[in-house]
Amino acid sequence: TMSAGIRKKRKGGKKPVDPFTRKDWYDLRAPAFFTTRNVGKTLVNRTQGTRIASDYLKGRVVTINLADLQANEDYAYSN
Repeated sequence: TMSAGIRKKRKGGKKPVDPFTRKDWYDLRAPAFFTTRNVGKTLVNRTQGTRIASDYLKGRVVTINLADLQANEDYAYSN
């Protein structure tokens, strides 16, 4: 039949996906000589195929106040 070669086109395309469902939370940790080890959390894309999650974390810069790391308000003026 003639209609065998004709395909119907789908209306609408793909469903929208929430980008946060493809992300994981990672803990930010300070070196051992600081009083506070757990500094915060950051979002990163999940490992998918050849893209590894740790590659997305490399090169990120985080600014943290020294008073928060030492748990001492005397250092509140410096980062």
